[in-house]
Amino acid sequence: MTTKKSTTKATASPRKRTAKAPVYKATNAELEEFYRQMLLIRRFEEKAGQMYGMGLIGGFCHLYIGQEAIAVGVQTALKDGDKVITGYREHGHMLALGTDPKAVMAELTGRSGGVSKGKGGSMHMFDPARGFFGGHGIVGAQVALGTGLGFANKYRKTDLVSVAYFGDGAANQGQVYESFNMAEIWDLPVIFIIENNQYAMGTSVSRASSQPQLYRRGESFNIVGRHVDGMNVLAVRGAMDEAVKHCRSGKGPIILEMETYRYRGHSMSDPAKYRSKEEVQKMRAEHDAIDRVKDMILKAGEMSETDLKAIDKDIKAVVADAANFAQECPEPDLSELYTDVMA
Repeated sequence: MTTKKSTTKATASPRKRTAKAPVYKATNAELEEFYRQMLLIRRFEEKAGQMYGMGLIGGFCHLYIGQEAIAVGVQTALKDGDKVITGYREHGHMLALGTDPKAVMAELTGRSGGVSKGKGGSMHMFDPARGFFGGHGIVGAQVALGTGLGFANKYRKTDLVSVAYFGDGAANQGQVYESFNMAEIWDLPVIFIIENNQYAMGTSVSRASSQPQLYRRGESFNIVGRHVDGMNVLAVRGAMDEAVKHCRSGKGPIILEMETYRYRGHSMSDPAKYRSKEEVQKMRAEHDAIDRVKDMILKAGEMSETDLKAIDKDIKAVVADAANFAQECPEPDLSELYTDVMA
């Protein structure tokens, strides 16, 4: 008696893992746009840090300074209808997908004009109209939710993708691997992006992870993984273009480890004494993502230092306007206390 050979994923041959993704070749106009978007995030976060110090922002506040190339490189590779979900370091993601800086800053100050009506604060912003399904405070929780968004895209027979961001600390959470398994079994169009900023909350990857090459974490599930220079917006964009094509063509999930570096502490309350000032200064001097693009623009010769200073001035004005709006906007009315609450 013969039996039919199984064709399930458990017996499928491993998917071919290729070398690093190609670096994106940007036009001069695209370089300028990348520069503007990353600089907006940098200046916005610097202002948020100042306002937190002044007591105008309460609760937790996790700044994105140093990681700007990831949000910008990823978002510019997506299209309308694609879905994004992340953890609690989400201000930069909101700005990259086009949310009004006023609405983001007002949310930070807990005002009614905030993108989540002042109820979410720094860690729980949502903008579904732009495909953003939230920042989430539970470490790793967004990965399972992002996998569900990918399931919805496939169930509806669309070619849309889901992007689920998480950090090197969340990479050790159990629900992440349950999500990997389900995404691969069902060929879900999910791009898992690990923002590896080296220290999680305060412990280096090398001390906390037995396999510090995080892009390889999906190998046992047969998921393709890539290591990406997260301090280079063109490398991020190139990897994303490949990942989006992979998912839209029905090849299932993919993991992108974006190696990056945050210049500030884990949150505003973190003095970051687990690393030296010299280490941070060296990263800023040699690997800063914004400086890299600035050098490319100047080398192209179509813009001068004066032109770039004018851009910076314009962006600072946008951020100042957002800060003023956030302070002048009223707090939510007491009647809002029970709206949007599931009981």
